[in-house]
Amino acid sequence: MLPLTPAQTVGPFFAVLVPERGHLALVTDETPGERIVIEGVVRDGIGQPVPDALIEIWQANAAGRCNHPEDPRTKGRDHTFDGFGRVHADVKGRFHIETIKPGSVPGPRGRPQAPHLMVGLFARGLLTRLVTRIYFEDEPWNALDPILAHVAPDRRHTLVAAHRGAGRYGHAIVLQGRGETVFFDV
Repeated sequence: MLPLTPAQTVGPFFAVLVPERGHLALVTDETPGERIVIEGVVRDGIGQPVPDALIEIWQANAAGRCNHPEDPRTKGRDHTFDGFGRVHADVKGRFHIETIKPGSVPGPRGRPQAPHLMVGLFARGLLTRLVTRIYFEDEPWNALDPILAHVAPDRRHTLVAAHRGAGRYGHAIVLQGRGETVFFDV
């Protein structure tokens, strides 16, 4: 019998062939919707930046449609926007995402979900990817979101990007400890 393969963490990741570390642009001039920029940072449990984190996002388009072959909804589909991308944090743990504000998508039992980005995070020391979301502070749908409603009220802020005006948002992803971001077990 062969010995078991030793456990490995999912990082660090090296930014081979990444043209601009820390920056991701998902939009083109043809992409319809409200342009936004999310300026974020990934921090560890003692507040230090995680410079080799890999942030993976996927989101709906401005009409609330995901670019997925099994989505039967055709109205509002936008073939200029795939809603998926990856960005490596820079040496200070920062990332910068240029995208569009997503539309509302159906949630459990068809209830609408607030606009959000789904986030997968890979970093050194993690045995599996972490999954979280980024909601938007200025979004009235947050109060009705069925997923956000299941998060303890005193922890919801860890999922909500601060509105900085003019289509700009700031967000910190904290891996553990004080202010730890809510991660979902999926």
